[in-house]
Amino acid sequence: MSFISKFGSRALSIFVKSIDVLLINNKQDFMKRLIDFFEIPATDFSRAVKFYETIFGITMATFDCGNEKMAFFPGNNGKSQGAISWSSCFDFTPSAQGVLISLNCEDISSMLELIEKNGGKTLIAKTKIESDDRGYFAVFTDCEGNRLGLYSE
Repeated sequence: MSFISKFGSRALSIFVKSIDVLLINNKQDFMKRLIDFFEIPATDFSRAVKFYETIFGITMATFDCGNEKMAFFPGNNGKSQGAISWSSCFDFTPSAQGVLISLNCEDISSMLELIEKNGGKTLIAKTKIESDDRGYFAVFTDCEGNRLGLYSE
């Protein structure tokens, strides 16, 4: 006896939709894990740490093992998702090209003012995202020359 003859086509439809939901949820879980950690390169480690501590109003925990330094952004449940990084062991040079990481903030306009006052530059001013309920974005370079984005609702 087949599934359809035993339970009917409506039951099959519900079963298939349930499988689709499971697959979508697994993809969403995968995407949550896909971006696990980011590093923003710095040539002047102290200047970069001060820049991010000032514009976000945070204190970053630092790790210094001589030829490599990291300053960690505060994270949820004690787990940081990103850091400022400096190393003399490998070429980890700030760049205005490449991957664009966007950081959340409450108020893009005031954040851009802080960025400008602390050695960064606005590349794209606060711009409405042309999609319903997607908020705003801006793009800037930090004091080290890295290109980053800002996002707010």
